[in-house]
Parts: sequence; structure tokens; C-alpha cells
Amino acid sequence: MLKSLKREDLLRLLETLAEQYDLQVPLKLPDGTRQLGRYGSGELSLCGPLLQRKPTSLLFPQAELLLSINPDGSVEQPHPAEKPLALFGLERSDLAAIAFLDRFFLCEPADDIYQGKRENSLLIGLTGFAGENSAYLPPAGENCDLELIATADGWLGCAYSAAGKTLLAPFPDSEAKERTEIDQRAAEPKTDSLLKAASRLLREDKVPDAFWQEIADRCILCTGCNLVCPTCSCFCVQDRIRDGKTERSRVWDSCQLDAFMREASGHNPLGTEALRTRRRIHHKLVADVERWGEIGCIACGRCDRTCPTGIGMFAVVEEMINQFG
Repeated sequence: MLKSLKREDLLRLLETLAEQYDLQVPLKLPDGTRQLGRYGSGELSLCGPLLQRKPTSLLFPQAELLLSINPDGSVEQPHPAEKPLALFGLERSDLAAIAFLDRFFLCEPADDIYQGKRENSLLIGLTGFAGENSAYLPPAGENCDLELIATADGWLGCAYSAAGKTLLAPFPDSEAKERTEIDQRAAEPKTDSLLKAASRLLREDKVPDAFWQEIADRCILCTGCNLVCPTCSCFCVQDRIRDGKTERSRVWDSCQLDAFMREASGHNPLGTEALRTRRRIHHKLVADVERWGEIGCIACGRCDRTCPTGIGMFAVVEEMINQFG
């Protein structure tokens, strides 16, 4: 059942959430971009361009303390957060990215730190006419607990979990015809078909090594593509001594760096930039398909906006299809 919310209803919902959760919402920054930040710490932005920071970084941060070892050998675990996490304002691609990371971190054996953050967390989609310049964002579906779909005069609320139903219960029902109009707009984005076409070319081995060398020659190893990708999950483990304690942390790693797979012997199975560049694309479009049954790129476009030399995912995919498709 759809619920109907006006602005005052939405603000009331956010106040309720802030009491129960560590509520992260889209905030407008001075440069006009949008960033997730704690509710009440800045100007709320309910409509605008894609969030600059990938929301998955709040569940899988760039650097995360795993444990501390005291001089006497005793081990300390990080203190759990006081409130569970609630992410508000996520659109279709970012919710798909969280669902992808859930499969990665929660498959057996489950990652206990990630699991602790996700067990009681809440995901809230913000779609409909909520894009840049009120552009239409397709519905996110069941990858969230509840979804708010922006219309011309408010929001339609749709719950997909028990927690979502409880939060939307106080608000009035909406008309069924509005859901029909929304469903008619939920066609597959063009970007998804491009990714599928490129995946097929790679799986059929139609892309020669010379192509990857051409792309790699343009890479400057900035690792920006990995830093902004919501589905990148590679990390390394670092031990550092601080105030007499040994702190063990996990830190994001990048498949574009020479040391990414270098072995202790010095051998590196990804010893050239061409191989590492191929791995970056092949992993998302082939390896993830074979392992998880779906493409690992969620078509957010962050890598294309970030890459200074124009070899983000869609730039490479389009070149691939034009040459070999």
C-alpha cells in the first residue's frame, strides 16, 4: 500500500528516524554538490545530482579499525556504535551497490564487522522526480526498507520491510493509480544494456590484448576509479603501533596499483598495467557475473566523472562495443 507524504510529513519522519538511528541524509555543500552527512548538520537536499561520496563507504569505510593488541597481549575490539545506521536519500544504483556488497560480505563465512553494521541498519530510497533539475529517477524496488518517490506535490511512500511498514503506518494511503504511473516508467536504463553487451563480448573472448594496452597507456594510476566505485570490495590489512598498542586495520586497496597482487617472491600475476586495466573491467563484467550471477557495475557513472584521462567504465565499454561489437 502506497502512503502519501507532504513536506511536513517527511520532516516528521526524519525527526523520528534521527531519534532511533544515526541518520545520514543528503546535504548540500557550498560548491553545489551533495554529500551524505548526519541529519541536522547541514542543509537538507532532497533533489539534485548523484551523491558525491559513495554511500557504501559508511558500511565499508576506507580505513577501519579491526582490533587493538595491548602490550600485555590482551585484545580490544572497537566499541559498537551507539545507534544503528540509517541511510536516507539513496537512488536505484546506490541501493543496488549495497545489495551487491551484502552478498559479498555476508556470504559464508560472514564478515562480522560488516554484519554488525547491517543487521539493524535502515535503507531509504529517494526516487521519482528527485534527480538533478528534478530529473526522473526510476524506482529502486525492494533493495531498501522503504522508498520515497518524489511527485509534483509530495512523496509516495512504499515499504518493503517490517521496519519500513512501521515507519510509514501513521501516514495516509495514496491512490493506486499513482503506482501504475510509476511502474510504467521503470524501464531498464540504456546503461544496463550497454554493460550487458560489453560483458557478452568479454565472455566470448572477442576483445584482444592490444585493446587493453591502448587503454592502459592512458592510465595515470590515480586509483580514482576504485575509490569512488560503490561495489569495489578489495582491501588489505595493516598493523601500526600507536601509543604502545598494535592497531590492526583494513584499508581499501586498488587493483590498479603494481603491488596489488605482487607475491612475496616478487612475482606478480598482474605485472603490467594492461593486465591490471583488463582486470578492473573484466572483474565487474565477467568474474562477478560468474560468481554472483550479475554484473558488478551498478551504472552510477562515478568512475567516468572522476577519471582524468577518460577511461571510466562507460568510456571503455563504449570503445569496446564500437570496435568489436
